[in-house]
Amino acid sequence: MGRLFWKFFIFFWLAQLVTSIGVGTAIWLLRPEYGSDHRPEAMTERPARPFAPPAYERDEPGREPPAMTRQRPPPHKGFPRLLLPIGAGSVVSLLFAALLAWYFARPIRSLRTAFEDVANGRLGTRVGATLHGRNDELADLGTDFDHMAERLQGLLDSQRRLLHDVSHELRSPLARVQAAIDLIAQQPERSAEFVRHIERDTARMDRLVGELLTLARLDAGMGGHTAITVDLGEIIEDVAEDARLEAAPKRCRIEVSLPETIEVSGSQELLHRAIENVVRNAVRHAPTDSAVDIAASIDAARRQVVIDITDSGGGVPESDLDAIFTPFFRVDNAGMSDGYGLGLAITRRIVAAHGGGITAANRSAGGLRVTLRLPVDKTAGRPIQA
Repeated sequence: MGRLFWKFFIFFWLAQLVTSIGVGTAIWLLRPEYGSDHRPEAMTERPARPFAPPAYERDEPGREPPAMTRQRPPPHKGFPRLLLPIGAGSVVSLLFAALLAWYFARPIRSLRTAFEDVANGRLGTRVGATLHGRNDELADLGTDFDHMAERLQGLLDSQRRLLHDVSHELRSPLARVQAAIDLIAQQPERSAEFVRHIERDTARMDRLVGELLTLARLDAGMGGHTAITVDLGEIIEDVAEDARLEAAPKRCRIEVSLPETIEVSGSQELLHRAIENVVRNAVRHAPTDSAVDIAASIDAARRQVVIDITDSGGGVPESDLDAIFTPFFRVDNAGMSDGYGLGLAITRRIVAAHGGGITAANRSAGGLRVTLRLPVDKTAGRPIQA
């Protein structure tokens, strides 16, 4: 048994023992005081003889009826009787104290063991089964522990996948750079061609490292100052203008629909990058001679700014609609070989840093709709600070 068990046991037992002594003493003090020296003596009559009638009944001269006599019962021994309820109460309190101490200490010992397991790296530990059937704060604590362990396990698994994906993404360009360097040594006359390959691969690695650093800063809460008021309409127009240049070879149109005024509180640089990532992703998957729509509105009921970005591409499998916002995730049929799968993940972190959310859904007419939501201050008409 642990120390907590004995603390519960001793305190419960002492409390019940004192209660038993108090009850027993009260019973002894308030008992019917038969035979007490402070109570008037009991009146008793001496029984008549059964066979010989008294002399006064036989009309004998000089004989008078006997007077009433007083007789004291045997003294009452109260103290030994006091020990009976005290002893019974002590035994019962001993039993109940042990049960109560076990009832409270057992789940706490289970939680302590579970914390030790998690600290030793066994993140699959759960305590819900051991606390099954309880409906108290200790059961709530066990549920919270399971949620914490599940979250930690998910974070650790995502970090492991991230390291694996980063090493995989860096391995290919590094191998090409090394091969180009070897070819330059073997074929100096083609050095200019190989240098261009090296520049392209180093640029890809630099872009990957930059996106990873951005993702790490956002995860660490260092996304920058998000308390200034920015013109979200201006940001969307700038993003659309850049997207038109990228979509020109595909003859893809960028159509924008905005209210007159749409200001948000946040970081202009981060919001620009968040919207740009979604729009570039839509342009990348939009078919030739199609359109990418960017529409912004204000949801007064939910106090949110809503930005819908839609395309007419092939969409995303329903099972992958949430996974596309995780780092390095690529849809098999999406043709994303020119990206790293970090753009939408960065967008989700940026929107979350501003107190909003992002979702994706397939359109019934084909294509994907990505919706960004940012909170708005209802009284001032401006978004709440992230």
